[in-house]
Formats: sequence, C-alpha cells, structure tokens
Amino acid sequence: MSGADEGRVLVSTHHLERAGELRKAFKAAGYEVELVTPDEDVSGGPPIDLLVVTGSPAAAVRGLVGRVHAESKAPAFAIVEDEELNPGLAAHYVEVFSDAVRADDVVFVARLLIERRRLQASAGIVGETDAMKEVLERVVQFAPVKSTVLITGESGTGKELVARGIHYLSSRRHRPFIAVNVAALSETLLESELFGHEKGAFTGAIDSRRGLFELADKGTIFLDEIGEMSVLTQTKLLRVLEQREFRRVGGEDVIRVDIRIVTATNQDLKQLVAMGRFRKDLFYRLNVLHIELPPLRRRREDIPLLIDAFIEDASKRHDRHFEGISQEAMEILQDYHWPGNIRELQNLVESMVVLAPGRQLLPNDIPADVRGAPGTAALVPVTPGAVEDPNAPGIRPELEFIFRTLVDLRMDVDDLRKEFETYRSPRPDSGVPGGMVPGHDGKVEIGVRPAGGVLGEPWDVEEPIEVSAEDGPGVVLEEGAVVYRPGMTMEDLERAAIAAALVEVRGNRRKAAQMLAIGERTLYRKIKKFGMDEDDDE
Repeated sequence: MSGADEGRVLVSTHHLERAGELRKAFKAAGYEVELVTPDEDVSGGPPIDLLVVTGSPAAAVRGLVGRVHAESKAPAFAIVEDEELNPGLAAHYVEVFSDAVRADDVVFVARLLIERRRLQASAGIVGETDAMKEVLERVVQFAPVKSTVLITGESGTGKELVARGIHYLSSRRHRPFIAVNVAALSETLLESELFGHEKGAFTGAIDSRRGLFELADKGTIFLDEIGEMSVLTQTKLLRVLEQREFRRVGGEDVIRVDIRIVTATNQDLKQLVAMGRFRKDLFYRLNVLHIELPPLRRRREDIPLLIDAFIEDASKRHDRHFEGISQEAMEILQDYHWPGNIRELQNLVESMVVLAPGRQLLPNDIPADVRGAPGTAALVPVTPGAVEDPNAPGIRPELEFIFRTLVDLRMDVDDLRKEFETYRSPRPDSGVPGGMVPGHDGKVEIGVRPAGGVLGEPWDVEEPIEVSAEDGPGVVLEEGAVVYRPGMTMEDLERAAIAAALVEVRGNRRKAAQMLAIGERTLYRKIKKFGMDEDDDE
C-alpha cells in the first residue's frame, strides 16, 4: 500500500533525533512523511492527516500547529520530555506522549486516529466522546469481514450512517449500497421489493422485475427497522443468509447473490423472540456482530460539535448566514434530553438557521419545550410498540412494563440454563465434565488457549509462565492458559488475559485485540493502564 493511500504525516524538527525515529516508523507503516521546520510553509500538496510535534510544544502552538490546522484542520500529537503538560497547551493536542514513548506506539495510535477521522468524513459521523470512539472502533474492526452486523439504538441515533461507514471501509465500497426501510412497506410489497417478481406473479405484475437483493449483488444491503418484518418474510430472509440464494416471487429459478447484510432496529429483538414475533434462529444469524449506538443524552459533549456541523450544512443548503449561538443558549441545548436524538437536533438547528433574526441566537429564541418552560410537556423516549390507542382495551403501561421485565428475566434464565447444561454435558473422548479442564491442583482455566488446544483434554505442563510479580495473587500462564487462584480480582484476570493473548500472538496488538474481542484502542488504553508497556520496554 502506498503512502498516499495511508496518509500524509508531518513531523516537526524541534527534536531532530526523535523526528528521525518517527519518520522511519511512519514510513515503515506506509505513510508519506515530511520533516518540517518550525517556520516552514505547509500550504499546498496533499491534505495533511497528522502533525507530530517533537519537543517545544509551546513554540509549536504559536506557529506550526496553527498553520497546519488552518491548512487541513489536521490533529496534532505532542511528545514532550516532561509528562506534565500545561493545561492551556493540552487543548491543542489530541494526544500527549512522554519522551520515553516508542515510535511504534505513536504510529499505532496515529493509525487508529486517521482511520477514525476518515470514516467520520466519508460517512458524516460526528462525535468525539468515548462512547462514539468505541462505536467508530467497532466499525473499523467490522468493515473488512463479511459477517452480518446488527446495529441497535433509539430512533434518530444515526444507524444508517454507521451502516454506510461499514460499507465505505469494506472491500465492497465500489459496489452498491442499498438501504431499505422495512417498516415503510407492507408484507407483500416488501417481499416483491427484496426478491423481485416474475411477470404475472400477482395482479399488476405486467413484467418481470429484479429485487433489491439482485441489485445489491457484490455490495451491501441495509435493512432498517428489521423488527417490523413479518415472520413469513423472516423465513425467506433466513434462507438468503444461510444459502445466499432465493427465488423471485412467482419464479422457479434459483438466483445466487454475494451480498453483505447489515440490519438495524430500535426494538429489543430478544423481547420479540420471547413474544413469538421474531424468529430465534434469524436473530442469532443477524446478531453475529453487534454495534449499540448511544442516545444523544448520553453523549452531551458531542452536542456543540453536532450543532456546528448542522449549522454549516444548513447554511450552505439555504444560502443563509447564521450569526451563531450564545453560550447560555448552547447550555440549554446541552441540558435538553433530546428524545428524538440527532434527528431532532438537526431539525431544530435547520429551523434556527432559516428563521435566524440576524443576530446571535439567545435562550428566548429556543422553542419553549426545549427550554423546559413552565406549562410545556417534554417528550420522553418510550419502547416502540408501547403506545397504544387510549380507547382500545389493554393493560396499563405499568403492567406492560412489569410484563416486559418478566419476559427479559425469562430469556436470561433460559440462556443460563442452556449454558449450564452445556457445561455439565460430557465432552467426547475426554472423560470429564464439559467446560472443565482437569488437574493442576484444582485450578480453573478461564482465559486464552494456545492454538491447537482442545477444551477438556489434559495438558503436559512442565513450567508455569509467570506474567509478572505485580499481576496479583496466583496469576500464572500455563501453556498460554490464564489460571485462576483464590484472591485474584477482576483486574488481575483482565491483565492476565491480555498478557496471555499478547504472548500467543507474539506481541501483535491488532491480533490480540481480535482474539480478546475488543477494539485496538481499548486494548492500547488497558496496556497503558496496567503498565504493561513498561514491561515491554524492559
């Protein structure tokens, strides 16, 4: 992969020796790297993806960082000799490293940041809170594979944007992306839209027509509001997922397709399964990979960023100049609970841009229900399907809540019972209960198994591998297994599992993150938290 594909990185020469190390590491990772002096002109050329300042962060803020940000709005890293950085300067850098940091670690963090920013730019996803960073990490992690993805979250949280982001980062990005709102189509029409139909298949079918599954061949199809799909159509969708083939309505020929299916819902599919409204086998087939989008009220720090993005977009579309929002008005918007989430915020910002009074927006210009003025009723998010006709017979909302809670409890108990039965059932040819590893003085294996290990078979363990003297009481690796002993805490187990995974993949952090089913950035933070990067240096 060429450097132009990876991105353009500038490294300052405030600390020349350090700059040379970073230049070599970034080039090895495929980036186009330029060494720049503090007073150098950075205008022109390809867009800048990142600036790395080596020492003298205060001097760089007054010159180089400002010029780079004005040119490409690129983020900046700082590497300083003193880990204590002036808080006023820290605002100019997205990451601050001590001078002892390894160049490879800087490249690791930089790659995640650049990939996340490119995803945000291509899909229009705005957000810098930890919750959104976790979502973006999962998108980057899920995009290259072919597995189905289920996106859940309240209405208006941006599920389609996430689905588009998965498509844009995948190998299918040059193929079609087709979005279908299942709730907007009747059962008969939905079946015809998805699978197509033959001439004369039903009244009005005057010609043959290809369905969306055919049109999305080699690409991605996004099925929104999947919980609204009828059970009959669910059965046909399951066949497409399992066999990658289907028949048109009224047709006899089998049509094979190569598509990736991404689905989304604002409902609790486990509840629908328990109530008989959604097939259990289809649920597990759709829920191979899962992304949960947080509601806007759980990411209030992103509200100013979203408002700025919506103002810029609405001003361009309507050719209106908007004077901005006062601090008091912004605080009101951040305090509001936003039951309609991002969609509600976007609509409000557009109305403010169109109806702006030619001055800065003040608190009194915000609608009364958003300000929480007396006498206004605020909407609250409710479970879809919970609102019924008040004149229709039915149970009260309080009883419905209790019923749904009991359904959830029953599902959890059923899942636990199945897991327990699996645990108790004997493993073939092992002679021991399933789920248990025999021997080793009553210790219980809980973690990572080396390649080729079979659960239930004894191992020949000659020498336990000590992780560290600071790993906590009883933490050892035996042939790559994490072993529990009395006195260990959850942090001890987590640290030992990370250490075992790193040993198994010989220090490759990307593979370790995949093995542990966590994001790479999450793994990096935990490694720093447990001081394991210091162990590596030793």
